[in-house]
Amino acid sequence: MLEKLFKLSENKTNVKTEVVAGITTFMTMAYILAVNPSILSATGMDPTAVLLATALASFIGTAAMALMANLPFAMSAGMGLNAYMAYTVCLGMGYPWQVALLAVFVEGLIFVVLSLTNIREAIFNAIPLSLKRGVSVGIGLFIAFIGLQNAGLCVGGATLVELVDFRENFTSTGISALLCVVGVLVTAVLHIRKVKGSILIGIVATWVLGMLCQLAGLYVPNPELKCYSLFPTMAWTDFSKLGETFGQCFRVDFSVVKPLEFVVVIFAFLFVDIFDTLGTLIGVSTKANMLDDQGRLPKIKPALLADSIGTTAGAILGTSTVTTFVESASGVAVGGRTGLTALVTGLLFLVSMFFAPIFTAIPSFATAPALIMVGFLMFSGITELKFDDDKLTETIPAYLAILAMPLFYSISEGISFGIISYVVLNVVTGKAKKVTPLMYVLALLFVLKYIFL
Repeated sequence: MLEKLFKLSENKTNVKTEVVAGITTFMTMAYILAVNPSILSATGMDPTAVLLATALASFIGTAAMALMANLPFAMSAGMGLNAYMAYTVCLGMGYPWQVALLAVFVEGLIFVVLSLTNIREAIFNAIPLSLKRGVSVGIGLFIAFIGLQNAGLCVGGATLVELVDFRENFTSTGISALLCVVGVLVTAVLHIRKVKGSILIGIVATWVLGMLCQLAGLYVPNPELKCYSLFPTMAWTDFSKLGETFGQCFRVDFSVVKPLEFVVVIFAFLFVDIFDTLGTLIGVSTKANMLDDQGRLPKIKPALLADSIGTTAGAILGTSTVTTFVESASGVAVGGRTGLTALVTGLLFLVSMFFAPIFTAIPSFATAPALIMVGFLMFSGITELKFDDDKLTETIPAYLAILAMPLFYSISEGISFGIISYVVLNVVTGKAKKVTPLMYVLALLFVLKYIFL
């Protein structure tokens, strides 16, 4: 049945590999179950309700990706978009969270229309192959940077980013950062020795080492420094809390809504979601060799539609924009190639509703090594870029996209810099014929975004 549904042999994979990949993807994404409620609770939303909504929306969107597109990509509430909803729309503009959810719902409906009319597919296909390769490398650096930050290895300082001082707060943040380093080395050794599931083993091994350190007194929980007990607690979730957010996007007091400002909010959600999703699909698909000879993803349309369904369902349930997660690369890195990987991830999100305390106990320093190693695997795509003189109008935009993603902490900003520079460089150097009409449109839209948003 699984063979017929997901075409495992055709994709040169098997059930065991896909299940391990799905578990790996989930474990690198599980942090969202703790982070999203923390961010959205700033708007007044109940944290437990947000956790349940996030888990359900993740399951719906990811299952849609699995069954409609047969791709190994997972979805959940997008980082950045949740912060935009909480701190800009609600706390900054003063809108109730119900209005913000309505904006997300409307954005999701627009996404569905765009997906059905091939507009998003056309955007994906219009981006040159060299830029797609650059996006893949950039995403690798971006998620590695996320890993360094999640583990507390990379911290703010006079130079904007610097290495943590391990001696300061050693029994909490210091030992956590050190455990991440050990986890990276363990995962790297396993990968070099071609051990199947090396990334997943690395996550579990790092977590177990952390628990041993807690037992030995080397790691001491300190909630003020966001360092909690590494041992999961057996507790049940209060499912009735979901009623506090379910359907609230339709219960809006329109007297507080300013039409023009509301349209801008919808557009901001839409714009970031489009290019974060496209960037993730481009990057992870390139790494998994899923693109055809013309750099196109054959199953892009159902993938984009599944993404739209996730966003719409998430708004109704009570969470911010659901988007395809770049952490899907961790599952792809261990061999995930079909929708079975995504389905396993989606089912684990569903299960996590019942055992949320266990899944949220996975410390960020344990999942960080996975992100750092996946970053390395995606970075290898840089060898496919050509640095010959006649290829510089292709390579320089790819380089700018690579540079922008980790430094500006945004996939969409990287794509923006890449597309604008690609158009400008080719036009100025007399190679305008290479630029497709849609690339001109995209470049103009990005320029307008910087002017008005």
